[in-house]
Amino acid sequence: VQVMEWRLNICFCSALCVQVTMRRKLTLWARFCLVLALLPSQTASVAVMSVDLGSEWMKVAIVKPGVPMEIALNKESRRKTSVAVCLKENERLFGDGALGVSVKNPKFVYRHLQSLLGKKHDNPQVAVYQKRFPEHHLVTDASRGTVLFSNSEEMQYSPEELLGMVLNYSRGLAQDFAEQPIKDAVITVPAFFNQAERRAVLQAAQMAGVKVLQLINDNMAVALNYGVFRRKDINSTAQNIMFYDMGSGSTTATIVTYQTVKTKESGSQPQLQIRGLGFDRSLGGFEMELRLQDHLATLFNEQKKTKKDVRENHRAMAKLLKEAQRLKTVLSANAEYMAQVEGLLDDMDFKAKVTRVEFETLCADLFERVPGPVQEALSSAEMSLDEIEQVILVGGSTRVPKVQEVLLKAVGKEELGKNLNADEAAAMGAVYKAAALSKAFKVQPFLVIEATVFPIQVEFTREVEEDGSRSLKHKKRILFQRMTSYPMRKVITFNCYTDDFAFHINYGDLSFLGQEDLSVFGSLNLTTVQLSGVGSSFQKHTGAESKGIKAHFNMDESGMLLLDRVESVFETIVEEEESTLTKLGNTISSLFGGGSSEPNANVTEPVQVTLDSDEKEGAKSGEAKITEEAAKTEAEKKAKPQKKIKISENVAVELQVKDILNPNFEAIATSNKKLQDLTDRDLEKQEREKTLNSLEAFLFETQDKMYQEEYQAVVLEEEKEAIMAKLSQVSAWLDEDGYSASTKELQEKLQDLRKLCKAMFFRVEERRKWPGHLATLESTLNSSSFFLRSAKLEPEDDRIFTDVELKTLEKVINETTTWKNNTVAEQEKSSPTERPVLLSKEIESKWALLDREVNYLLNKAKFAKPKPKVNNSTTSESSSSKANSSKMEEKGAEVPQEEPPIKEPTGQNTDSPSQSQPTDKTASTGMSVIGSLP
Repeated sequence: VQVMEWRLNICFCSALCVQVTMRRKLTLWARFCLVLALLPSQTASVAVMSVDLGSEWMKVAIVKPGVPMEIALNKESRRKTSVAVCLKENERLFGDGALGVSVKNPKFVYRHLQSLLGKKHDNPQVAVYQKRFPEHHLVTDASRGTVLFSNSEEMQYSPEELLGMVLNYSRGLAQDFAEQPIKDAVITVPAFFNQAERRAVLQAAQMAGVKVLQLINDNMAVALNYGVFRRKDINSTAQNIMFYDMGSGSTTATIVTYQTVKTKESGSQPQLQIRGLGFDRSLGGFEMELRLQDHLATLFNEQKKTKKDVRENHRAMAKLLKEAQRLKTVLSANAEYMAQVEGLLDDMDFKAKVTRVEFETLCADLFERVPGPVQEALSSAEMSLDEIEQVILVGGSTRVPKVQEVLLKAVGKEELGKNLNADEAAAMGAVYKAAALSKAFKVQPFLVIEATVFPIQVEFTREVEEDGSRSLKHKKRILFQRMTSYPMRKVITFNCYTDDFAFHINYGDLSFLGQEDLSVFGSLNLTTVQLSGVGSSFQKHTGAESKGIKAHFNMDESGMLLLDRVESVFETIVEEEESTLTKLGNTISSLFGGGSSEPNANVTEPVQVTLDSDEKEGAKSGEAKITEEAAKTEAEKKAKPQKKIKISENVAVELQVKDILNPNFEAIATSNKKLQDLTDRDLEKQEREKTLNSLEAFLFETQDKMYQEEYQAVVLEEEKEAIMAKLSQVSAWLDEDGYSASTKELQEKLQDLRKLCKAMFFRVEERRKWPGHLATLESTLNSSSFFLRSAKLEPEDDRIFTDVELKTLEKVINETTTWKNNTVAEQEKSSPTERPVLLSKEIESKWALLDREVNYLLNKAKFAKPKPKVNNSTTSESSSSKANSSKMEEKGAEVPQEEPPIKEPTGQNTDSPSQSQPTDKTASTGMSVIGSLP
């Protein structure tokens, strides 16, 4: 007993430890925000995805029922995928497949597309791209002035179309990983993307059939991921964290403030706010790799293995770029590395040693730019380094030792934070946002406040009179200052226009940008807004007071500026008739209030109105007017009350885009058809490959089966010869013409073979199933028979089941036994080459019928109530007690009340044996029978 207790204690402690560990994990999981309450499972598709769209790599993450947040693996089981697409003749490849082709035929592989989005052909960034990838031919899109990749007149693709292909591929990866359709996504973009660049990403997503829930800045996604998993560390005290993100193409430094704030909806909640931002568009790991590529080219030319300059051979330079990428990674952990490329040029191999010191010398000017984004972020946030608690590294290129060395010295901290997954933080933060935006999930709220990077202003021209002469004066009104929070709505009021006019939406002061950033920024003019219907609205409301022309703007969650509407607003005064109900109310008020029937001024609800500088003067005169009205005589108060009515007339708006024109309807339709045709071609190719593989596998496996004993036993010699002949015929056809055959032809060949072999496969499959199925049937018969015998042995007074029920079960048992014996005997007499008499489906139906009958009786026994039973001793005691009571009645004594033989349970604890021990043998016997069944 002691040994058993000791073992039980160990088991209990082990289980308790597992429970505690699991509870801690679940608590942390919940605390970290992943409380995902799912909608009903009947929803066809509830999964959402995120795409961390970098310049060189993308990471895809999903949220689905049972999978809170996870990175989706690609077809090579990798967690990141190259943003590259290969378009070669009838072949389209993505990711690693495209990178493999880039070494052999680089002109067919398109990558680093991010730097071309939202750029006109004359943008300096396009020239930089052309220098880096001279194998591509870039031409101008005549309708929009943007860039097109041109291999021929038929094969021309815009960066948006190519990016759309990549996003469609990422959607496919997410769907394969989630095992369900996905359409909703949150996509990351660099924080320094302007309006044209953001529109380009949205256009690409539209072509891909992806519904963008939101564009999220990659620095915000990183900050959200950090805060979500450290929710318990955030309190009312502000914490300032700097995230330093150096990726492949750019570098960003972001200052984020974390603290809890009180909200009306859900009380105290954590919040993050972007306070400062600094960036360098061209500082990243790819520029370092290009320096190494050029260095390797110089070393090869110096070896003089061939008279040709390796820089003039696109294929050779693509090989050197691939080796440079590996070289940068290895030198981050080693002091030196032997770079080598087989058959680099004219079948000449290349081999050379490169040290980390050489690498750092090549990139010395790049490392000098590392502190720049930090200083810019501090300046925009109006903070000092002393106010920053921690600097955390993000992005793959921060693994370069020299970058960390220079950055650590610049920030003056003891160490740099490395407690984030540098590659996946943005993808995980974005997919958390996707879950929050989706209607299928509920997540713990985490408030976010973004900040505009580039100021936006409204410019217009108005006629003014100075010194007796009239002239046009250009005016500017800041709509969104730099680092203004968003999402946010703004209203600007034009007070001096009574006729149709136009105004302009442009970027504001960008003097904080360097000369290089300004040169690649693009147009500083966004949109010209032409209004019509202003004059007619004034003519329509001549007797009303104008409150100006109001333009309503919205900076949405994606950082896109939208003009919601423009309206002409008027105000007029009308006399308000006092209703009978109002008069009655005033009378009652005077009766119970003891005097004046005037309403109490203190009960008026305050109304907040946002005014511009012109309206504020009117507000001052209004206040004076209210003061004068308060001094009116009692007689004037009795005049009819007046009411101000606001009248709004919508003004027609015509937008003229000034930065990058949106593609017209015809161009969008053409792009969609182009991408859909490529997708259909890929699907058709995949279907053909799948059918071809199935046909080849069927031929190989069936030819092998024809020599196996279990197949030879069930097939006649003539049938075997016919099958072998057909297999040989199709195999020969496949070698000669099959690899150029259509999908339909391959499917027909496969169907013919399956039809020919169907009977043989059926006979073999049935013979395989017989042993297991017959054993199951035998076991079911035994247990059913045992149950029947046990039920019949019960005393007649204790029986739960009726005779009809028991006879029905007995009949099924007997019929099943007879069928089994007869069918098995008949099968033994028949030839194995004939269709089987004993079928597995019939065996399954027989044991299913037995199970159904027994389960019916078991359920009846489970809910049957035990019958009360009176024993002889109780009866005799009762008779004696009745006799005694009669005698006591004769003597005039009080007769005690008779107790029942079995007490009904009352739910109270007693020491009576009848309450704790079973008194009904039928119940206990029935339970033992039930427990003995398998």
